[in-house]
Amino acid sequence: MNTDLAAALEQIDQRGFLDLRVSPELDLFAEIARLKREKNAIILAHYYQRADIQDVADFIGDSLGLAQQAAETKADIILFAGVHFMAETAKILSPQKKVLLPDLHAGCSLADSAPFERFKTFKDLHPDHLVISYINCTAELKTLTDIVCTSTNALQIVNSLPKDQKIIFAPDKNLGAYIKQQTGRTDMILWDGACIVHEIFSVEKIERLKAQYPNAQFIAHPECEAPVLALADFIGSTTALLNYAVKTDCSQFIVGTEAGILHQMQKHAPHKQFIPAPPNNACACNECPYMKLNTLEKVYLALQYEQPEILMSQTLINNAYAPIRKMLDLSKQFGLI
Repeated sequence: MNTDLAAALEQIDQRGFLDLRVSPELDLFAEIARLKREKNAIILAHYYQRADIQDVADFIGDSLGLAQQAAETKADIILFAGVHFMAETAKILSPQKKVLLPDLHAGCSLADSAPFERFKTFKDLHPDHLVISYINCTAELKTLTDIVCTSTNALQIVNSLPKDQKIIFAPDKNLGAYIKQQTGRTDMILWDGACIVHEIFSVEKIERLKAQYPNAQFIAHPECEAPVLALADFIGSTTALLNYAVKTDCSQFIVGTEAGILHQMQKHAPHKQFIPAPPNNACACNECPYMKLNTLEKVYLALQYEQPEILMSQTLINNAYAPIRKMLDLSKQFGLI
């Protein structure tokens, strides 16, 4: 092992990524393609990743769909260009494969809002409640969960339970409030967590955009706060927003989710106009700082040296898989997968 690599490997825990220089003359697109072939690797990219990372990915999508696609391939290595809990989910569904995350510090404000010990104490206070956790949570939190859900299937999963079933919904209070409102559930306790991206959309600025573009539809993710969702013409998961924007006749959209999705919207519908909904600050669009920690250079280095790797105990994998399995079984009943 060369000296530079040895030093970089020692720094992964502190820096979260391989800190090696990449020559600006290197054709990263060609090199990444070569490494994928040589190592039998695939790249998964979430919709919120940088455009160049999306362009080198084998699969682009939401977190669970990506992990499911990876599990079905014969790849030996999965590089997940996303955030930490997404790479964990890929490892849970493909425990025999090596899973890489370009930057270990690509975390998630929503997942971080529900620490294991605090949530366990909260759950113990409500022993008669069934726990439904949004997939955007840590593997540890999944072990305290009865059924995992996504923004696509949360409504159907809650509706499948008896009306008198008491529920704890975690960790996203905004998605939980939306589901609670849609289902009319009264015995649903919401954990107080949220995504920093979806919490800072400005109602005032969105209303201004709607006035500026009177023919545009406002589409929003259910992780947004209720006053933002009240303005929406369509509410859905990231994939649902993409499909709706591409298929509907409307030619202008104000998009209320992380701005990375606009790259795919524009690729799929180049004749349409997509306007990012602005946050409540000086920025023109709303980006996740954790998602953007991943770069094309880090993707290249992670594939080259097969680090940083997601490592999980078999016990954690097994316990976190159980509520995911319940969700998958229910989703098959609903015809969602």
